[in-house]
Amino acid sequence: MSWNWNSHELPFLPGYTFQDVTKSTFHRSQTLDYRNGYALPRRPTVGIGQDPLLSEELIQQEISELSFETPDITYGSFDNSRHEDFIPAHVALNKKVLRFYAYFKEDILFSPEEEYRVRPVVIYYYLEDDSMCIIEPTVENSGIPQGKRIKRQRLPKNECGEHYQWKDLNVGMDLKVYGVKYHITQCDPFTKEFMESEGIVLNDPEQMPVDPYSKHRKNVLPSFTTPSEFDRMQQFLTMDRKVLRFFALWDDTDSLYGETRPVTIQYYLVDDTVEIREVHESNSGRDPFPVLMRRQKLPKKIKSETFPTCVLEVTKEDVDEFYSPKDFQVGQTMKLLGRCFLLCDCDGFTKDYYQKNHPDVTMKPIEVPKKVLQGRKKEVPPYNGFGSLEDSLQNCLSLIPKPPKKNVQKMLENDHKVLRYSARLDSQIPADEGRRFILSYFLSNDMISIFEKPTRNSGIIGGKFLEKTCIHKPGSTVEHPEFYSPADFAIGATLEVFGHRFVLTDADHYVLTYLESNSSQIPSQTLDSVRQRLRVETANIHPADQNGENNVAEPSS
Repeated sequence: MSWNWNSHELPFLPGYTFQDVTKSTFHRSQTLDYRNGYALPRRPTVGIGQDPLLSEELIQQEISELSFETPDITYGSFDNSRHEDFIPAHVALNKKVLRFYAYFKEDILFSPEEEYRVRPVVIYYYLEDDSMCIIEPTVENSGIPQGKRIKRQRLPKNECGEHYQWKDLNVGMDLKVYGVKYHITQCDPFTKEFMESEGIVLNDPEQMPVDPYSKHRKNVLPSFTTPSEFDRMQQFLTMDRKVLRFFALWDDTDSLYGETRPVTIQYYLVDDTVEIREVHESNSGRDPFPVLMRRQKLPKKIKSETFPTCVLEVTKEDVDEFYSPKDFQVGQTMKLLGRCFLLCDCDGFTKDYYQKNHPDVTMKPIEVPKKVLQGRKKEVPPYNGFGSLEDSLQNCLSLIPKPPKKNVQKMLENDHKVLRYSARLDSQIPADEGRRFILSYFLSNDMISIFEKPTRNSGIIGGKFLEKTCIHKPGSTVEHPEFYSPADFAIGATLEVFGHRFVLTDADHYVLTYLESNSSQIPSQTLDSVRQRLRVETANIHPADQNGENNVAEPSS
């Protein structure tokens, strides 16, 4: 609660204070604010009960005195001079650099062509901290490490610890730094203006001395080349895209595992260049890079007999004569870049070109005997027992085996047509005597599956004995496999299935119907055995039916 005690000028004691009834708010103003999620302090402008703060109150009389107060100034004693602001040296001389051009001489030892070299440098003096930097301009392909010789630092002047100042530098003087003497020849306009403004008179600029070795390299020995009378433009316009092609044999028998290889030599008439390409046969095992020699001009005669061709490249100035079309004659052996080539034949355009332009050159083709490859019979490895014969054979025919082809028409015609037979296991084991099987032959894909009938108290779990697969006959080979067919399924016949022997004992009626419809493809022995077996079963079934009818008891009334 706020109490206005100052308005009545009474002491701030109990009983001397009065409550201001005109006030309705007595809270303290907020001093904490949030902006963009951050808490920021805020200085209060009013006190409790919206009273003005004592620290910010000014009496109206004091405000008037400040507004109408006249300065007590005496014009006679007023100092008109203005004091300039102090600027430190590192600010006033910032980015002000003195640049001098100089050089030093480097002694060359053990060289008969030169005694010393003149190497120019640039000396930079930074006025802000009296440091210096010496840089040597880089020259392309000079072979000398150039660039910054001395990094920016204060260079010592003598052994007493003194350092070089800008007052110690002048044109025409020698600057000795770390045992190297630099002779200053000139400076840039800013350096000259700065030194003159400081009262230092610069000497006359000097010329940079010429390096004797560079001058010797520039003095080229006088030579004169007689211009050729051959018109290159005319050759390009008339001989462009015209190529002489020769068929040759490269004799490489001298090298390890060498042989004679067929190549093609192409002579380009537009620029007298030669290219040699190998002729690769299918499945030769060679790398797929036919270019034996890239397109280039072949030197025929070199000026110097001792020219180091194994170390240096042969230029046009080192060659007296290059190979021309006259040097290529069919029937002769040529030696190109150390390799021997026998020119055997050429194409029709090449023959016409030689008859028209070089009739004196004889072209005698040579018949090259062709190699007759003896056909090798593919040897198929024996069947290893894994998978079917067709699938195993596909692994021998290609790296990526493909599934064997199927007879789609046969599959559509014989879909869901199955021949079922009863069979027993022919085994020497006494426990296998009572085992009975159902053999199913699928006409759509000639596959066989075997199912074992469960026998009570036999100790053998019945079910699927063999998955649907093609079963080959004993003694058949991988090249000519023979599979079981309905013609082999005679009643009483023995089938060998992966080491197990099954004896057919019975068949269903659909087997007889199918065999009679295809009697031309079925042996008579097989058909008769099935007919005899089914007729016996039929004969046994009918008497049983008759006895059953006689024995039926009459229902009681």
